[in-house]
Amino acid sequence: MRSSLIPSHLANTKKLVNANEFKINPFLWPYLANYYNGNTDYRSLAEALFLPRALGTSITTSFGGAIQKFVSTVFSDESYGSVVSGIDIEFVDAVDGRKKYCQLKSGPNGLNNDDVKTVVDHFNAVRNLARTNNLPLQHDDMVLGVLYGEPSEMNGNIKAVAKSYPLYAGKEFWFRFTGDQDFYEDLALAMADVAEEVNVRKIIDETIDALAQDIIQKYPDISKSKKL
Repeated sequence: MRSSLIPSHLANTKKLVNANEFKINPFLWPYLANYYNGNTDYRSLAEALFLPRALGTSITTSFGGAIQKFVSTVFSDESYGSVVSGIDIEFVDAVDGRKKYCQLKSGPNGLNNDDVKTVVDHFNAVRNLARTNNLPLQHDDMVLGVLYGEPSEMNGNIKAVAKSYPLYAGKEFWFRFTGDQDFYEDLALAMADVAEEVNVRKIIDETIDALAQDIIQKYPDISKSKKL
């Protein structure tokens, strides 16, 4: 996790020197800058764009890639990437001992409305293929795995899939996947250790300054307070 999450997050952060990287709402942008910093100078405008992306979307994307790589590499003896369409990993469930065909989502909002039918169709296709090939596959062997959160916290799209197929979320997923009741908490503590290693304030400041300069060039009239 450490070796992939931090470099990926840094790379995504360093990209944010260009205003074109953002979907800008021209009505809310100055408002948010002033709400956060009490003014609409160019640096405040840059921060209003940069911070939600660097501390939100960017790290969520980096985390999703890093955690899936972690699952498929660290636990290569217990699980493996699936060649079945729409299935991310296959593993032996520590609770019932059955092989599971699992689609992974990184968190409670990891499924869009348009993806609900796709996920269910993938699971249905696995069942049909197993039936055709006389494989001993049960309905509950297709599961949606969510890497953190409680079932009650899942968005409506994940809950919609869970009406048709089992949902393993957060601690339950990691227990079924590893057989270790404490693995979920231990992984959270390990991530806290990773956080203590990260101090990229200089890079963040340089990126925000570069973004502010780009805003000056592209939006010269946006700021009522012209200073940086």
